[in-house]
Amino acid sequence: MELISDCVAALQPSLTLAVTNKAKEMKARGEQVFGLAGGEPDKDTPDNIKQAAIKALTEGQTKYTPSVGLPALRQAICDKLKRDNNLDYNINQICVTSGAKPAEYEALRATISPGDEVIIPAPYWVSYPSMVELCGGVPVIVPTTPESGWKITPEQFEDAMTPRTKMIILTTPHNPTGTVYTEAELRALGEVAVAEDILIMADEIYEYLSYDESMPHVSMASLSPEIYNLTITINGFSKGYAMTGWRLGYSAAPEHIAKYIKLIQDHTASNTTTFAQFGAIEALTGDQSFITDLKEEYDFRRQYVYQRLCAMPKLKVVEPKGAFYFFIDTTELGIPSLELCDQLLERYKVAAVPGIAFGYDNGIRISYCTSLDVLKEGLDRLEDFCKKH
Repeated sequence: MELISDCVAALQPSLTLAVTNKAKEMKARGEQVFGLAGGEPDKDTPDNIKQAAIKALTEGQTKYTPSVGLPALRQAICDKLKRDNNLDYNINQICVTSGAKPAEYEALRATISPGDEVIIPAPYWVSYPSMVELCGGVPVIVPTTPESGWKITPEQFEDAMTPRTKMIILTTPHNPTGTVYTEAELRALGEVAVAEDILIMADEIYEYLSYDESMPHVSMASLSPEIYNLTITINGFSKGYAMTGWRLGYSAAPEHIAKYIKLIQDHTASNTTTFAQFGAIEALTGDQSFITDLKEEYDFRRQYVYQRLCAMPKLKVVEPKGAFYFFIDTTELGIPSLELCDQLLERYKVAAVPGIAFGYDNGIRISYCTSLDVLKEGLDRLEDFCKKH
């Protein structure tokens, strides 16, 4: 008798975590590694947020909360969604989770039945297809290109649909490409979804890191009542507030979906860490200057990296408008992405993530959430690699 679920047995390891772990092992052996693979801000959590969690601990806030989160936190999330995204939710539509990943998985679990198809533009965040498969769904991968700005078009969306299509996953700002969809582009995709009654999972975890003032972040669910009723918005605290280790995310969904997300949370996580939720309340209601400072610094790094990459031979790069990544097309190098990243790490001590992890083998992802010194040396070595190949 097989003891492991077929869905679980088919899972592939996360290559992003594999690269990070290998780089850490090399550092532990005393090797100098220039890490351009990271997916978290290199800043510490703001002190006011930490102090709020410490205060909660000292006051004995160590017991269970409602499974979907403290009412005060869910109200703060509703207020934030109204203030920043022009979205109206009540607290019964909000589920606080242990990071954005569980929010996404619970949203899929609540809506995807075995055999349902989920459209995922590629390059994609590494865990989307695996999450769909864990729910018994079928990932339908739609390739995008540098020429399209790494964006799926309404025509591609329609062409990928079948009678089994249940959902499309859209991420803006995007990991791994840094793409930001315009309001018009989102509206066109949303109209296709409404016409065919297809759900939208809108991953907006990088919303505060959108750099082009002419292309601000727009929440998909804000575009019309019809789109709102089909959209599950995913967000969290990891990227904008440098709270990756706190494991705090949330979903905002139509009530008829939110009640089933709550049921899943009831029977699995019970609730997110109680005192961490008090830190999240402070993050949303306290001083927001950290976000402004983080965005300005990352924009400076983004422009520096873009200028460097544009001058390198055999690389093609689309200027990212958000998040903190560059997705580099390496087709001209003629090396599969896993082999390329192995060579970079072993011979040049530069950690990057192979594009195959994101469904695009002719590319690599690098991150600029590290110091300028590390960026400069890492890019010098990447340029040397390109010149020698």
